[in-house]
Amino acid sequence: MRTRLHFLALPAALWLAACGDKPPAPLPGYAEAEYVRLASPIGGTLARLHLSRGDKAPALAPAFTLEQESERAARQEAASRLARAEDQLANLRQGKRPDELAAIQAQLSQAQAALALSSAELARSGRLVAQRFLSPASLDQTRAAVARDRGRVDEFNAQLRQARLGARSPEIDAAGEEIKAAQAQLEQASWRVEQKTQRTPVAGDVVDVLYREGEWVPAGAAVLTLLPPANIKARFFVPQAQLGAIAVGQHVSLSCDGCGAPIAAKVSFIAREAEYTAPIIYSKESRASLVFMVEARPGAQDATRLHPGQPLEVRLGARPAAPAGATP
Repeated sequence: MRTRLHFLALPAALWLAACGDKPPAPLPGYAEAEYVRLASPIGGTLARLHLSRGDKAPALAPAFTLEQESERAARQEAASRLARAEDQLANLRQGKRPDELAAIQAQLSQAQAALALSSAELARSGRLVAQRFLSPASLDQTRAAVARDRGRVDEFNAQLRQARLGARSPEIDAAGEEIKAAQAQLEQASWRVEQKTQRTPVAGDVVDVLYREGEWVPAGAAVLTLLPPANIKARFFVPQAQLGAIAVGQHVSLSCDGCGAPIAAKVSFIAREAEYTAPIIYSKESRASLVFMVEARPGAQDATRLHPGQPLEVRLGARPAAPAGATP
């Protein structure tokens, strides 16, 4: 009889044990999005809008274009300045032109002929003075003429050497710095032109269009709002009593109305401070009202099943094992 009662009581005990091992209730949460807002750092009139609300834009697709007339003119001016500076440096390095060299050479030849003539005149004057046909004063004049003509020859020789060498080193260095300044100005002008045409940095859905063609867009104002799939996450709240059972990297399961099978996600952030509580003294009774915000990110494929603001139910998975040697 005691054995029969034992067997009759066993199913009841198993049923009670099963009732005591009910899974924990899901945690409330919702889907959150991190939007990418496309803007230009330079203001201007919206000339062309390449995307519309609801479009699925690939990465690096043209998004919008602002008017660029002023920036293009500045870029052309900078390009012309750079070309002029490069030509000036090349001219300084190559020295005088062939016609200028020929002119200096002709002047040198004239000076050499004058020197030869004055030298011959000096020789004749020396003989005539020795024979007392000329006074010594005339000999001094002839010697001065020789010295003058020799100086002219030396002058034109120096001019010819300088013309063949080109400009001096400081002038060439100054021209090089002018080229660097012109290149920097051209790069800046080109950057301003490029900023007037914006492309999508990542693939995503166009959530909103804030300006229309023909409207003035201030500098830094977003024209398009883009939502990449990887930027959708789950945000839920954990009571402080369960906070120790969750860690970054832990797997969770997300469920929502109409989502089908549960969505796997991984905890990416745990808030350091409690939310939705008044600044009160933490008594044993008040601790039950403390919750901590937690974020989890699903995979890129599953994130497209979620919509920002959609209510979620979150179930915690197994906590990841602590590294060896870590303090429990």
